[in-house]
This record gives sequence, C-alpha cells and structure tokens, in this order.
Amino acid sequence: MSDQATTATPTSPPPAPSGPRPKVSNRGRNAVPISSSNSDTADIPEYDYFVAPGPRGYPPLTEYLDIWEVDMLKRPDETNKMEHHTSLYGSDFLIVRRGQEFQIKITFNRPYKPNEDKFAVEFVIGSSPEYSKGTYIPVFPTKERQSSWAGRVVDSSNNVVTMGITPAPDCHVGKYRLYVAVVTPYGIRRTRREKSRDVYILFNPWVAADAVFLDDEEERDECVMNEMGIIYHGAYDDVSERTWNYGQFDYGVLDACLYIMDRAEMPITNRGDPIKVARKASAMLNSRDDEGVLVGNWSGDYTYGVAPTSWTGSTEILLNYSSSKMPVCFAQCWVYAAVFNSFLRCLGIPARVVTNFYSAHDNNGNLKTDIILDENGRIDKKSTLDSIWNYHCWNECHMSRPDLPPGFGGWQAVDATPQETSDGMYRCGPASIQAIKHGQICFPFDAAFVFAEVNSDVVFYSRRRDGTLEPVKVNRAHVGRMILTKAPGLETSRDITEQYKFPEGSTEERTVMEKAEEYGCQREKSEFPEADVDLVLPSLEISVGDDFELSLEFINRSDQIRNVDAYISGSVVYYTGVSSADFLFKTPRVKIEPNSSESTVMQVRSESYMKQLVEQANLHFIVTGKVKETGQIVTAMKVVTMHNPKLSVKVSGMAKLSEEMTVTVEFTNPFSFNLEDVYVRMEGPGILPPKNKYYSLITAGSSLTWSEYFTPRRAGPTRVIASLDCPALRQVYGQESITIKP
Repeated sequence: MSDQATTATPTSPPPAPSGPRPKVSNRGRNAVPISSSNSDTADIPEYDYFVAPGPRGYPPLTEYLDIWEVDMLKRPDETNKMEHHTSLYGSDFLIVRRGQEFQIKITFNRPYKPNEDKFAVEFVIGSSPEYSKGTYIPVFPTKERQSSWAGRVVDSSNNVVTMGITPAPDCHVGKYRLYVAVVTPYGIRRTRREKSRDVYILFNPWVAADAVFLDDEEERDECVMNEMGIIYHGAYDDVSERTWNYGQFDYGVLDACLYIMDRAEMPITNRGDPIKVARKASAMLNSRDDEGVLVGNWSGDYTYGVAPTSWTGSTEILLNYSSSKMPVCFAQCWVYAAVFNSFLRCLGIPARVVTNFYSAHDNNGNLKTDIILDENGRIDKKSTLDSIWNYHCWNECHMSRPDLPPGFGGWQAVDATPQETSDGMYRCGPASIQAIKHGQICFPFDAAFVFAEVNSDVVFYSRRRDGTLEPVKVNRAHVGRMILTKAPGLETSRDITEQYKFPEGSTEERTVMEKAEEYGCQREKSEFPEADVDLVLPSLEISVGDDFELSLEFINRSDQIRNVDAYISGSVVYYTGVSSADFLFKTPRVKIEPNSSESTVMQVRSESYMKQLVEQANLHFIVTGKVKETGQIVTAMKVVTMHNPKLSVKVSGMAKLSEEMTVTVEFTNPFSFNLEDVYVRMEGPGILPPKNKYYSLITAGSSLTWSEYFTPRRAGPTRVIASLDCPALRQVYGQESITIKP
C-alpha cells in the first residue's frame, strides 16, 4: 500500500433547490405555534366529553340546557355601540372597547336555573388559544367563579338571559370568536362557530384603567372620534392647510388595520400594549423593511403610482393595501402621518398629526446643521450637505409609560416616515414629549432623534485656505420654529411648541441642553459677538407664475459707516430643503450710514423659476455677507411657499339622510401652458366614497367640470374634499362643508 496521501477531487456544489422555500416551523422550540395572526382560527370542538364513550358511543347532551340563539345586540342604535362610542364604524359586527361592560342575549331551550345550570361565554383570539396567555377567556355568570373578564346576569326572563361582560382593561385588541358553552355531568356542549358572533375589542380612552385613557373630553372627541383632520404645511410665517379624511370608521378600515399587525407577524399577546402596537405600526406604515403600507417617493416622478399630493384621505390607501397585499405608491411625510393617524384612531388610541416647521434631520446625533462659507462669506454649496426640512409631519399618541419613571406618560411622538433606523428598522417612537422637553433623551424610544428635530443649531463655518473650518455664527432659534396641530373641536391650529421645548434663551432651556449633553448630544458652544448689522428678509405671499420683488433690508446699529459684501442666492427646493435648481444669484455691495438702514430690491421674473419649479413650489433664499470694517458675518434665510390656484367644490341637494345629492368640481387653468395627465380626486366622510377621474389635457385658459351623485349614509356635519394633481401642478385643493339632516 502506498503511503502517499490521497487527494480529494474537487466537485461542483449541488444545484440550488428550486420551487418555493420551505416554511420555517416552530418545532423543537415551542410546543405550539406562536399566534401572530388575528385572521387564523383554531377549531374549538362542539362537544368536550368528561367520560369515555360507552358501547353505544358518547351519551347525548341534548337533554340538558341547550342554546337556541345568541343575540349580539350589535346594531348601531343599540346600547352596546352607543355606550362604547363605536356606532360610527361601518361594520356588521359588534365592536366594543375593553374595560367596559357590554351585553349579549342568550336564548336557551328552557328558563335558566342559576343554582343548577352552568354555562360560560368563551372568547378566543388567534390560532393557539391558551388561558394563560389571555387568548382563551371563559366568562362566567356567577360571582363565585370569575376569570380575568368579569361576567354577570343582567336579566333573566322566560328562556332569555341577558349577560353583561366586561373585558379586562389590558386585554388583547383585535377580533375575538365567541362561543357559549353549557356544562353537563358528561361534558361540555358549545355553539358552533358563526362569523356573525365575532366581536372586535378596541382600546378604551374613556376608561381610567386602560393605558390609553385620556381625561379630556374635548381632546378625546377630537383625537379618537373626529374623521376630518387638518394637516399644516408650507412655511412657518405662511402656513397652509391640507384637509384630510382619516376615515377610521369607513367599512373595511378596521379589518385593514388588524391586517397590518398580521402582516407584521406581531404576536397576539403583544396587541394589548399600546407602546408595542404604536412601535410596530411605525415600522409597518412604511415599506422599507417589511412590505409595509406605503412606498416613500421624493423624486417628483410618480409615473407608477399616485402622487403624494394627490391623496385626500386614508381609506383608499388602507383598503388597497389590505386587498392587494402590496405596498401602496406613493407617500411623503404628511401621508405617512395621516394614515398612521387613521390606524391609531381606528384601534382606539388617541392620536393627532403635528407639523414641525424647520425640522432638522439629524443623521449623526450632533445637534448641528452645518453651512459652509468661503473666506468672503459666500455659501460653498458643494461642501454644505445638511438640509433642514421646511416642515415635517409626525404623530402624537396618548398613553401611559409604565416602562419610564413617573411623569413621562401622556403624549408620545411616533413617526412612520423612513428617515433613520431604530433597532434595525425604519421607525421612530414612541418617544415621551415630556422627556424631549426636559432633555431626558436616554429614554426609549428615539427621544434623541426627535429632540434634534426641534432643537438643532444652524452653524455657519468659514473655510480657511488650508481647508480647516472655523465657526463664525450660530443660529439657535431657526430649527423647531413652530409646532402646530389642529385645535380640538375647531377648524383652527394650535401652537404646541412649548410642549416640546422651553423658550429659547431661558434658564430652563439652558438646563435642558446641559442635561442632553450628559447623554451624548454635542452642541456648538462657541459664542460670537453680536454683529452690529442686521439683515431682514420680509415675508412674501406669491402665487405660482407671479413676478415679484425681493427686498432686503440692512440695518446698521453702530455709530460708524458699514459696508457689506452680500451674496444673495435663490433656489427651487423640495419641502425637505434639498435644492433642485438655482435661479438667482446677486452680489451687491451695500453701504449703510450710521444708525440707519439701507434696502436692496431685486426683481424676480416668473420665467426664471417656473421651468425649474418642483412640487409644493418652494423657493429658498439665503443671504450671507461679510462686514468689511469688522469681518463679522451676517445671514438671513427665507422659504417662500408659492400659492397654487384653488379647486371650486359645490354641493347641491336637500342635504338629508338617504336623499340624493350632487357635488360639482370646477377648475380653470390660469397658466399660459397646458396641463397634462391630470388626476382629480374627491371624497367625503359618511357621504361620498373616494372617487377619481383622469384628464389627459387641460389647455391654457380652459376649464373642467366634474359632477358626481351621492346619497348620504350618515347625519351630521361633514365636508367634501377634492384635489387636482399633475406633473406641472401639484397640491391644488378645494372643499365644501355641509350638514346632513336626519
């Protein structure tokens, strides 16, 4: 035998298996599968025998108490839905809130005898019901035997028993299957599964024991029950409004919200915790990680979807997602916030959309937005990479925070817009607003990121010839200039800036910054002597296509002449602050007499910016300058949101329940150019489902008229909202308020 080692012959790896990937199972890890789908069901046997079968099989159980009928008392005008504030939901099922009693009626084959008969109402959720996990809950009618859900006999007459059931205030939220089980000496006989007896159980902000309790009736009515919202955008000194139909009560929306949690494979056992629900939904509302609800798009090209500025409500988006099982195209921050708001309100979590004007996107946690200037004070656009969003929308939801020290419950910031990852996924929050205000940015979740959005400094650096940067000016008041939300019960805004931060320069504000620095935030601490020359850019209100004047005022507060070499740049920007194209650049030298002012006026022609204009029509002016005598840097920044033409919306008819009405949308193209590929949308809560129409061309100066018939399904105040959208003209809206009589 040879002692030479045998050399193995290399071979090709086996071919990759074809066909669908095998489903990973739980075997070897869990005794039963982890239930993570509300739509999955488990078969509950109609008979559970206590004895072994005899020669003739199991003994019959029909001679004992038998269930003939179960009335869920689920009509909108019945006590259950009225007392649980769920009568507006478009659903054929019983919808109630946890921690509060609801009633059902059970008809037996004979009168119920409390001392002899034993029965229970059973609630089951998910595919692996277990009593210990709160996914199987028997509810008993006697005080002697109770489970985590309370039960009692409210009334018993003839063969009918009215049963009162109070779900635990921390039970899982979702759709439960209901059975009625009767106990006999030989076994249990229960009703068969009937979908009509399913019960939806939601969060309950009306009950103090629920984690989402909100002890403010006006705020609660606004943040849970109101379907029609106003979302603020534009510039902080020229605020615009966008009306939105949250549609949380529309038919199919509740099931769509439960599907979102199913799609996320969120365990049923986590669905009673609003902290976990909000955090999971924050990730699921965007599609970046998990095939979630909305695809973000800031490119301006929306060929294969709906432009974010075209949407008028959440209903169409949620129903499209639940039916197609595919992400919906497209969204930007206010669409994410609006649909997230619908999700939270639908499940019973108080929620509102807030808008932060001049919102910093802090991607490195240094609390600074850097603007680089050359030696002469001119902006170096190649080196200036940071941008500040003209506005950014996120959500606040109301809940207790038992995971944080006392005092940090209440309103929490959550954000579904995919900006930065949190624990490996694109999501943000819930972050305590109180923690943000007091600099406690170490608390979960993502308090530091939201803190930076409202507190970052704008730092101007001068680049020396050797390439090093020297800070020359800090603007501590630019970011987080104003934070707005809709006022409860009113059609106006409410400024909630003070809920996020103390007044700039106050003792409390300095203390907060010191606290934030303890947790790793880095601010620019350099102090610079105040320049004796001020630069003022006035507010402007301009319509798209207008020529206008840009006036700059230089104010000299010294006793000597000052000369300023100024650099004035104007650019078309997206609302995220990202520049699209420059259309203006001037370099005037301004001489200012002592203790006086000097104005410089520039003419801006529409042809200089119209061809570069992007959606939302924002113009950004930045003026920098260097004072020749002192070397000091002066700066001013201004975002001008140009106003679009309006849609005309008119409603005619009797404005009465079940009486046919007409809505007419009209628009005239005011421009000298044609509008192509135009989409018009309209909808109205409780009266008009989402509708849309396409126009291939609206020539210059011509008009369109679109009429639709509708029959109101619900009485009360509401409105019809409409939008017009095309590549050349975004964000055109109109609305009409009406009150439907019973």
